[in-house]
Amino acid sequence: MNKKIGVLSSKMIFCLLAVYIIWGSTYLGMKIATKVVPPFLLSSMRFLVAGGILLLVGCLREKTWPNRQQFISACFIGVLLIGVGNTTVAVAVHYMPSGIVALIVAAMPAWIMGMDWAFFSKQRPSVMTMLGIVVGFIGLFLLFNPFAHHEARQFPLWPVIVIVVGNICWAVGTLLVQRLPMPTQITSTAIQMLAGGIFSLLMSFVLEPGGLGTLPLMTAEAWQAYLYLVLIGSLVGYTSYSWLSKNAPPRLTSTYAYINPIVALFLGWAIGNEAITSLVGIAAAIVICGVVLMTLGRKS
Repeated sequence: MNKKIGVLSSKMIFCLLAVYIIWGSTYLGMKIATKVVPPFLLSSMRFLVAGGILLLVGCLREKTWPNRQQFISACFIGVLLIGVGNTTVAVAVHYMPSGIVALIVAAMPAWIMGMDWAFFSKQRPSVMTMLGIVVGFIGLFLLFNPFAHHEARQFPLWPVIVIVVGNICWAVGTLLVQRLPMPTQITSTAIQMLAGGIFSLLMSFVLEPGGLGTLPLMTAEAWQAYLYLVLIGSLVGYTSYSWLSKNAPPRLTSTYAYINPIVALFLGWAIGNEAITSLVGIAAAIVICGVVLMTLGRKS
């Protein structure tokens, strides 16, 4: 019995580290790849390949196939989490520094708790959680204040709205995944990836005419980033998150939200040559403090 618990704890630690580090690094990976390939097309290429590989693994290991209701549920969650949630991040990093995008996504716990309170559990957040939400959004306002003059800003603000839409969809998908009938773990994750990939491909045809013509222009750097996103970011990172969402306490799982931006900011500065100004540093510290307060105040 103790051995089983030890194995479970080891797997939980591995999955947490994977989500902490790998997801933090995918922001820069998407930034590099979208220099050549448009965001929706990149997301479709990434998750269609990763989902196909994982579906094969699921069929061999789990040897089960979902019923109609489970299949539809997994597809719906996949569109919310990947088709919209993840792809909007790819859109944003194409126009904005990857570390700053990670800071906006760090506010995810606020959306999850707010949506849960309004539409699902109806459980009022604790005072500490509410304080964390206020502190987090103060940090984001300091960073993106549209009323201030930021002469050094080299990026537009409209992708912030895109990320917010993606965050809301991700929050809804996260809250629904434990409330809908879902397939077995690996098969469910694979179907989610494939559904999100198909949705992204359809959106690419609509919003990115000529996107397929960029594939022959892929550089060695872009291919390396793409392969990293598929093999590490999707197969290891997303699968780890999917496992945690089913098996780990929500408060523990949500801690990725304040680790990812630290990793993304560091990699964006060290590898992507993204500047970290004093304003960005102060705003980042405030946002991360807010997320920590949200997590500590969360009622598991």
